[in-house]
Amino acid sequence: MNNFDYAKPSTLKEAIDIYKKYGEKAKLLMGGTDLVVLMDDGVLSPEMVIDLKGIEELKKLEFDGEYLHIGAGVTFNELIDSPVVKEKFPVIWEASRTVASTGVRNKATLVGNICSAVPSADSAPALLVRGAIVVIATENGDREVPITEFFTGPRRTVLSPGEIVKEVKVPASNGKFGGSYIKLGRYDGEDLAQVGVATIVTENKDYKIAFCAVAPKPVRAFEAEEFLKGKDLTDDVLEEAAKIAVKAISPISDIRASKEYRLYVSGVLVKRSLKASFSRLNGNGPAYGERLV
Repeated sequence: MNNFDYAKPSTLKEAIDIYKKYGEKAKLLMGGTDLVVLMDDGVLSPEMVIDLKGIEELKKLEFDGEYLHIGAGVTFNELIDSPVVKEKFPVIWEASRTVASTGVRNKATLVGNICSAVPSADSAPALLVRGAIVVIATENGDREVPITEFFTGPRRTVLSPGEIVKEVKVPASNGKFGGSYIKLGRYDGEDLAQVGVATIVTENKDYKIAFCAVAPKPVRAFEAEEFLKGKDLTDDVLEEAAKIAVKAISPISDIRASKEYRLYVSGVLVKRSLKASFSRLNGNGPAYGERLV
């Protein structure tokens, strides 16, 4: 690891000013579960590391009746420990439980997970199906970006140097719904997803489907959602929805799985996730957090 300068600002304005000065030569530190590893491996060699842990406003986890506000400093274990998140945003709660290990979740943050923008980010599908909004602090004030527009490619987002994600806002749900996040890895325990699928089913027969680990960025399956709208989940409908959903993805072969395996499993998991979400909508289980693969 090369030498670098270090700053720990106490306000967002101070952090943005430092970030603007160094530009792409600076990196932001919150949980550090990605950054420190990449620096230690020599993949990243920033001249400045800006530690955001001293900024109190980034630690907010609050539900105001309209939005769940997840500050940039909120860890996955804090989301898991929140009764409000479990009750009102259970797909986010379920996805949070699949991230790495308990030790990593004590440090890793949801905002850090989406800012890393790896295609396999576990939090992304859950945020996509909930229509989350990313709030970005800039020198000219805040700007808001729908999560569907936030990712631009592998490890790439709409963020420019000097911009800092302040929080993620997740809108409250109107009416009853059931949801699920299914992650398939190579083994039980700490592993990146081979395929990740989140779905939501509402009492009005409105459907949401999102993937991770099977495209250059996390994606929604809009065409499949439109096909499903207003329909009952018969076996034939599920089969056709799965076929349409996989058109939204473009998996690759890598050390974790082949392209062909990911395509097949994605269709299987879409059907399994939709069934679980529908059962949860109707109060028939399985319970949130229960193993679905």
